[in-house]
Amino acid sequence: MSPGIGLMKRRLPTEKEAIPLAVSGIIKKYNVTEDQIKTLETKYDNESGDWYVALGFNEKKAIVKMDSVLGTITEINEI
Repeated sequence: MSPGIGLMKRRLPTEKEAIPLAVSGIIKKYNVTEDQIKTLETKYDNESGDWYVALGFNEKKAIVKMDSVLGTITEINEI
């Protein structure tokens, strides 16, 4: 039996840890440099345990969804 999300230690416990992971995902996917990326907004969903980070770069915007327990990017959607 595996523990529920409430019992597992989060690998992305704060906004400070979530933003660099989101930035690295944008750098890899869109081949941009870190200084071109601006953090627009962050949100943590208590029910699902996911971080959402909105980033702007090169006239584009993207939302990066990350699983806070696994510490991985699950989705990148350009808006």
